[in-house]
Amino acid sequence: MTIREMQVEHLAWEQHNFPSTMGQYNGPFKGIVEEVGELSHSLLKQEQGIRGTYEEHEKLAKDALGDMLVFMLSFCHAKGWDLQSIFEGTWNEVKKRDWIKFPFDGLTK
Repeated sequence: MTIREMQVEHLAWEQHNFPSTMGQYNGPFKGIVEEVGELSHSLLKQEQGIRGTYEEHEKLAKDALGDMLVFMLSFCHAKGWDLQSIFEGTWNEVKKRDWIKFPFDGLTK
């Protein structure tokens, strides 16, 4: 499944489950930030070796990343953006950078 196909499928799900918040991006943005915090928490506790096993923290970290993507889909719906196009455009720029050859800016120096 492409990100674009996922976004179409997600829109129908979102319209069914959260019709009163459609078109609002503030909630999804806060959701992304919350999930970044959960990812940070999982990685920190994994590094410290506390509050769970390595594998449990791996599972929580993956869940946080997946949840971020779902919130990004909601955010993009509200803004009228195509998330796949955003990722493709960003990757097309990032992959041009060579930080070994050009450690100052990745492109020319």
